[in-house]
Amino acid sequence: MTHPPLTILVDMDDTIENLTEAWIRYAGRRCGEAVDPAAVTTWDPSLAFSRVTHEDMYALLEEDALYETVTPLPGAAGALKKLMEDGHRVFIVTASPHRVIHAKLDIILARHFPFLSPKQVILTFDKSMIRGDVLIDDGPHNLEAFPGRGILFSCPHNRAYDAAAHGFLRADSWKELLPLLEAMASGTA
Repeated sequence: MTHPPLTILVDMDDTIENLTEAWIRYAGRRCGEAVDPAAVTTWDPSLAFSRVTHEDMYALLEEDALYETVTPLPGAAGALKKLMEDGHRVFIVTASPHRVIHAKLDIILARHFPFLSPKQVILTFDKSMIRGDVLIDDGPHNLEAFPGRGILFSCPHNRAYDAAAHGFLRADSWKELLPLLEAMASGTA
């Protein structure tokens, strides 16, 4: 690497893995109501169900069994490995509830991202307090509060957000995201 390494902060849910999709399918199985995850375009997936309350939907996030159904997003593991091999400092930054952080570390990260150390995981509910060169996140509110550069990872729930108008790049996949990070590292983006 000829350029200084970046400190890259990466959100976990819906950025390296498919939590919302798994959560909606899990809720659907529990209540007997099928909902297409791609059709959920709000931050509150309970609104897509007729038989699931907001409270019941969010209670599911505290069930370890949900995390057994979460899978990595295509290309995420390979891209994170490549970034680390290129000398960048990569940290997972998550606002996961304390009750399930062990499930997320043991089930998702250890199983699908075994090359990441627990020392590379930052648990916080205020991502504006974390410092790095770039934050990759599906939550525009996290990018808006972050003091570094931001890349919005596209999801159905953030499609209506105008990332460019707020000074952020947008990536629809890890295949698309990796060249953006390489351009940032070289100073061309």
